Amino acid sequence: MAACTQTQPHTGNPNVEIIRGMYDAFAAGDGGAVLATFSQDIVWNEAESNSLANGNPYVGPQAVAEGVFGRIGREWETFTLTDQTIYAVGEDMVMATGRYQGTHAATGKSINAQHVHIWWFENGKVTQFQQYVDTKQLADAEAE
Repeated sequence: MAACTQTQPHTGNPNVEIIRGMYDAFAAGDGGAVLATFSQDIVWNEAESNSLANGNPYVGPQAVAEGVFGRIGREWETFTLTDQTIYAVGEDMVMATGRYQGTHAATGKSINAQHVHIWWFENGKVTQFQQYVDTKQLADAEAE
Protein backbone atom coordinates (compact mmCIF):
# COMPACT_ATOMS: atom_id res chain seq x y z
CA MET A 1 0.00 0.00 0.00
CA ALA A 2 1.39 3.41 0.93
CA ALA A 3 2.74 5.56 3.71
CA CYS A 4 0.78 8.39 5.25
CA THR A 5 1.78 11.29 7.49
CA GLN A 6 -0.94 13.14 9.36
CA THR A 7 -1.46 16.33 11.32
CA GLN A 8 -4.74 17.42 12.79
CA PRO A 9 -6.23 19.01 15.88
CA HIS A 10 -7.89 16.67 18.37
CA THR A 11 -11.62 16.90 17.75
CA GLY A 12 -13.20 14.04 19.67
CA ASN A 13 -15.39 13.40 16.60
CA PRO A 14 -15.66 9.61 16.16
CA ASN A 15 -15.74 9.90 12.35
CA VAL A 16 -12.46 11.84 12.39
CA GLU A 17 -11.00 9.03 14.47
CA ILE A 18 -12.24 6.45 11.95
CA ILE A 19 -10.59 8.34 9.07
CA ARG A 20 -7.38 8.81 11.06
CA GLY A 21 -7.29 5.07 11.74
CA MET A 22 -8.08 4.31 8.12
CA TYR A 23 -5.17 6.42 6.85
CA ASP A 24 -2.89 4.71 9.40
CA ALA A 25 -4.07 1.30 8.16
CA PHE A 26 -3.49 2.35 4.54
CA ALA A 27 0.05 3.44 5.43
CA ALA A 28 0.66 0.09 7.15
CA GLY A 29 -0.57 -1.81 4.09
CA ASP A 30 -3.62 -3.17 5.94
CA GLY A 31 -6.19 -3.02 3.14
CA GLY A 32 -8.61 -5.20 5.11
CA ALA A 33 -8.78 -2.63 7.91
CA VAL A 34 -9.38 0.15 5.37
CA LEU A 35 -12.18 -1.77 3.66
CA ALA A 36 -13.75 -2.59 7.05
CA THR A 37 -14.55 1.11 7.50
CA PHE A 38 -16.73 1.10 4.35
CA SER A 39 -20.45 0.40 4.19
CA GLN A 40 -21.35 -2.51 1.91
CA ASP A 41 -22.84 -0.03 -0.58
CA ILE A 42 -20.18 2.69 -0.42
CA VAL A 43 -20.18 4.98 -3.47
CA TRP A 44 -16.60 6.00 -4.34
CA ASN A 45 -15.73 8.67 -6.92
CA GLU A 46 -12.28 9.52 -8.16
CA ALA A 47 -11.65 13.08 -9.41
CA GLU A 48 -12.80 13.79 -12.94
CA SER A 49 -9.92 13.43 -15.44
CA ASN A 50 -8.07 11.08 -13.09
CA SER A 51 -7.29 7.87 -15.00
CA LEU A 52 -8.94 5.91 -12.17
CA ALA A 53 -12.21 7.80 -12.76
CA ASN A 54 -13.03 5.49 -15.68
CA GLY A 55 -14.74 3.21 -13.14
CA ASN A 56 -16.78 5.93 -11.39
CA PRO A 57 -18.73 5.36 -9.37
CA TYR A 58 -17.16 2.37 -7.70
CA VAL A 59 -19.90 0.74 -5.61
CA GLY A 60 -18.99 -1.53 -2.71
CA PRO A 61 -15.69 -2.27 -0.97
CA GLN A 62 -14.62 -4.94 -3.48
CA ALA A 63 -15.03 -2.53 -6.41
CA VAL A 64 -12.85 0.04 -4.58
CA ALA A 65 -10.27 -2.61 -3.67
CA GLU A 66 -9.94 -3.85 -7.25
CA GLY A 67 -10.59 -0.68 -9.26
CA VAL A 68 -8.70 1.84 -7.13
CA PHE A 69 -6.32 0.30 -4.59
CA GLY A 70 -5.33 -2.62 -6.82
CA ARG A 71 -4.59 -0.36 -9.75
CA ILE A 72 -2.54 2.02 -7.61
CA GLY A 73 -0.51 -0.94 -6.39
CA ARG A 74 0.11 -2.19 -9.92
CA GLU A 75 0.68 1.16 -11.64
CA TRP A 76 2.75 3.04 -9.05
CA GLU A 77 6.19 2.00 -7.82
CA THR A 78 5.67 4.17 -4.74
CA PHE A 79 2.54 6.01 -3.63
CA THR A 80 2.25 7.84 -0.30
CA LEU A 81 -0.13 10.26 1.32
CA THR A 82 1.67 13.07 3.15
CA ASP A 83 0.78 16.21 5.07
CA GLN A 84 -2.72 14.89 5.83
CA THR A 85 -4.90 17.26 7.82
CA ILE A 86 -8.29 15.91 8.87
CA TYR A 87 -11.32 18.11 9.59
CA ALA A 88 -14.75 17.37 11.00
CA VAL A 89 -17.41 18.92 8.78
CA GLY A 90 -20.60 18.55 10.77
CA GLU A 91 -21.54 15.21 12.29
CA ASP A 92 -21.56 13.00 9.19
CA MET A 93 -18.81 14.40 6.98
CA VAL A 94 -15.02 14.49 7.24
CA MET A 95 -12.59 16.29 4.93
CA ALA A 96 -8.90 15.53 4.59
CA THR A 97 -6.34 17.63 2.74
CA GLY A 98 -2.84 16.57 1.87
CA ARG A 99 -0.51 15.48 -0.89
CA TYR A 100 0.10 12.37 -2.97
CA GLN A 101 3.76 11.63 -3.53
CA GLY A 102 4.88 8.78 -5.69
CA THR A 103 6.70 7.40 -8.68
CA HIS A 104 4.83 5.86 -11.60
CA ALA A 105 6.08 2.34 -12.31
CA ALA A 106 6.01 2.47 -16.11
CA THR A 107 7.39 5.98 -16.64
CA GLY A 108 9.55 6.57 -13.56
CA LYS A 109 8.01 10.04 -13.29
CA SER A 110 7.21 11.46 -9.85
CA ILE A 111 4.29 13.40 -8.42
CA ASN A 112 3.78 15.72 -5.45
CA ALA A 113 0.08 16.45 -6.01
CA GLN A 114 -2.31 18.29 -3.74
CA HIS A 115 -5.54 16.45 -2.89
CA VAL A 116 -8.79 16.75 -0.95
CA HIS A 117 -10.84 13.78 0.23
CA ILE A 118 -14.43 14.13 1.39
CA TRP A 119 -15.93 11.25 3.38
CA TRP A 120 -19.62 10.82 4.27
CA PHE A 121 -20.75 8.61 7.15
CA GLU A 122 -23.83 6.78 8.30
CA ASN A 123 -23.91 4.65 11.46
CA GLY A 124 -20.12 4.74 11.82
CA LYS A 125 -19.40 3.50 8.28
CA VAL A 126 -18.16 5.40 5.22
CA THR A 127 -21.02 5.60 2.71
CA GLN A 128 -19.51 7.97 0.13
CA PHE A 129 -16.11 9.25 -0.96
CA GLN A 130 -15.16 12.06 -3.32
CA GLN A 131 -11.58 12.81 -4.35
CA TYR A 132 -10.27 16.09 -5.75
CA VAL A 133 -6.66 16.11 -6.98
CA ASP A 134 -4.23 17.84 -9.31
CA THR A 135 -5.09 15.53 -12.19
CA LYS A 136 -2.60 17.21 -14.53
CA GLN A 137 0.28 16.01 -12.39
CA LEU A 138 -1.13 12.49 -12.40
CA ALA A 139 -1.62 12.52 -16.17
CA ASP A 140 1.87 13.92 -16.78
CA ALA A 141 3.40 11.17 -14.61
CA GLU A 142 1.44 8.46 -16.45
CA ALA A 143 2.34 9.75 -19.95
CA GLU A 144 5.18 7.94 -21.72
